[in-house]
Amino acid sequence: MREAKFAGMFYEKLESQLNKQIETCFTGERGPGALPNQKIKEPLQAVITPHAGYVYSGSCAAWSYKAIAESDFPDLFILVGPSHHYDKSGFSMETFETPFGMVRVHQDFARKLSEKGHIKQNELIHEREHSLEVQMPFLQFVFKKKLEKIRILPILLSQDTDLNELAIDIKETLVETGLKATFIISSDFTHFGPNYHYVPFSKDVKQNIYDLDGEAINYIKQLDSNGFLKYIEEKFATICGALPIALLLRLIRSDKVLLEQYYTSGDIVGDYRNSVSYASIIFR
Repeated sequence: MREAKFAGMFYEKLESQLNKQIETCFTGERGPGALPNQKIKEPLQAVITPHAGYVYSGSCAAWSYKAIAESDFPDLFILVGPSHHYDKSGFSMETFETPFGMVRVHQDFARKLSEKGHIKQNELIHEREHSLEVQMPFLQFVFKKKLEKIRILPILLSQDTDLNELAIDIKETLVETGLKATFIISSDFTHFGPNYHYVPFSKDVKQNIYDLDGEAINYIKQLDSNGFLKYIEEKFATICGALPIALLLRLIRSDKVLLEQYYTSGDIVGDYRNSVSYASIIFR
């Protein structure tokens, strides 16, 4: 079992306080304004959602999880995030523990995907990684009545994985198992400032950050994986989940890509000397 490493840091440690914190993410100023309260017939394929501390990015994440909660409950949630600490990719088979309880891996799907040969189990890289852990409480919050039915596959990506081959493997495994999956892609956007060793401009910082992210989001809306990665390379962009996003753009076909929310930590604190951007993007 993987214990909650970031409870008390990225999000509240006590169940009651965490419940209140997430509820505020939905109802607060930058959130969707209400808890999930309806069902939408239009299928949901995927979301891109941030992974910073909830006081910063929680309201943005709430938009993604409202879309998830109001759509059909899938057999499997495939969560893909960046590996911040290791230059290795891999999935975890361990149950994730949070203050809300346990989130279990779909063991059969994980084994069948592993047999394809392009991604393997790697528990070490998941031990200190926050990008997927912070998704779990949101997932549990919006499916309180289905906690025991939630099944996930948590994948961390680094440069060692062929995105085309992995995308093919995932699609083939979904067909072979007959499972319906929703993809949850964990990524923050531009990390700007000396703290992130990224200061490509010194004037009109807020607008320039918005422009940087806006161009990246346009590639995402066009489902242009190669164009997106080329943009990352040309701009030396600091979008930490670039590889998970690029994988998603190879996995799905969508006629409806919506930017639900976007803001930066600079918007929250009123200081753009060091700023991280957050976006909620949904794919129907």
